[in-house]
Amino acid sequence: MNEFYLQALVVVILLIAVILGTVILYRKRRRYVPASFDELEGHDFEFYCAELLEKCGFQDVEVTRGSGDFGIDVLAEKDGITYAIQCKRYDAPVGVKAIQEAYAGRDYYDRMVGAVMTNQYFTAPAVEAARKLKILMWDRGYMESMEDESR
Repeated sequence: MNEFYLQALVVVILLIAVILGTVILYRKRRRYVPASFDELEGHDFEFYCAELLEKCGFQDVEVTRGSGDFGIDVLAEKDGITYAIQCKRYDAPVGVKAIQEAYAGRDYYDRMVGAVMTNQYFTAPAVEAARKLKILMWDRGYMESMEDESR
């Protein structure tokens, strides 16, 4: 009888080890995939954002030309709502300037919604400006959730 319980205990321990190993690998993989956008160059990040938007159901997604884009990098539409999106791949929090560019670009392109999409987070003044100017803030956490949704 003791041998049976010992074998059952070994099986249970092995199952727990396999489950924990799977969870750890999943978490590492999940963290690695979104982190890769930190290494993209500016224009490549814009194309990455456009592709991510398409995977999340946006239509008519278009990356604007590099210069003279009036602060907007991607134009898109979803559910009849048009978007003007400023993409910022930064190494530090995003400030007010990006919010101002999205605000001006939204009106220039005659879009309904302006947004700033970034691999970082926003400074407190940027959050306040976005609230007053009605600009969406799609930060790192939001992009990671979009990644998860697109799989």
